[in-house]
Amino acid sequence: MSLAARLNRLLLYVALTVAAVIIVFPILYAVSISLMPPAEVNTFPPRFVPSTPNWANYADVARTVPVGRYLLNSLVVSAAVTLGQIATASLSGYAFAFLRFPGRAALFALFMSTMMVPWEVTLIPNYLTIRSLRLLDSYPGLILPFLATAFGTFLLRQFFLQIPRELEDAARIDGCGRFRFFWSIALPLARPGLLTLGAYTFLNTWNQYLWPLLVTNTRLMRTVQIGVRFLMNEEGMQYHRIMAGVVLCMLPALVILLWGQRYLVRGLMAGGIKG
Repeated sequence: MSLAARLNRLLLYVALTVAAVIIVFPILYAVSISLMPPAEVNTFPPRFVPSTPNWANYADVARTVPVGRYLLNSLVVSAAVTLGQIATASLSGYAFAFLRFPGRAALFALFMSTMMVPWEVTLIPNYLTIRSLRLLDSYPGLILPFLATAFGTFLLRQFFLQIPRELEDAARIDGCGRFRFFWSIALPLARPGLLTLGAYTFLNTWNQYLWPLLVTNTRLMRTVQIGVRFLMNEEGMQYHRIMAGVVLCMLPALVILLWGQRYLVRGLMAGGIKG
């Protein structure tokens, strides 16, 4: 390797390292503040590392707000929405990829056109529907509007389109029905797409703020994003406790992101190979 090539690679690594530090810095700084004693939070110049880690901040947060219940609510809602979207998107994606019926292309185009409708436009109709069903302040009210997604259908359809039609023909000759082929052959082959959709949906649902704020009234039904806001209201601007709450609420999503990162990248790239 020539000297110029080595220099270019070194500069590339340096640029990537700087970009990574810039991206990760807010998370590391939030963790640092969550471990600081109150006297060190508002000092100038600001401190970036606590002199002595104060783990009591996390215990104070747990005593101040029901953070365990907030985490449970978000976990239940995110898991239910994720499973629901995987189920509905896999069935609809399989139908659009393998079934032949009149108007399939027009129906798929109409289905995809819903992706251009902003979520804010459907907010009031969804709220009125949930209220008419008397599902406000409940898990079904938080879950039902998100059980189907056009994006998930499109993503899994792209994966199903990569399965050779000859494989389906051979399975049909051997006596394999449509559902058996879907369950035993198509779904295992589309596993990267399922994991991609699962990680993407879980993170999006976990970070929801407006819809849980709108449909929940009692504190015990709030999710983590709303819980952090209530912590700020009760504790004023005590940043060490606020950041402790932020870190507690961020940990599950961070674990899912680190676990599903390679599936997200691989799935989103592979899903666009065939249209």
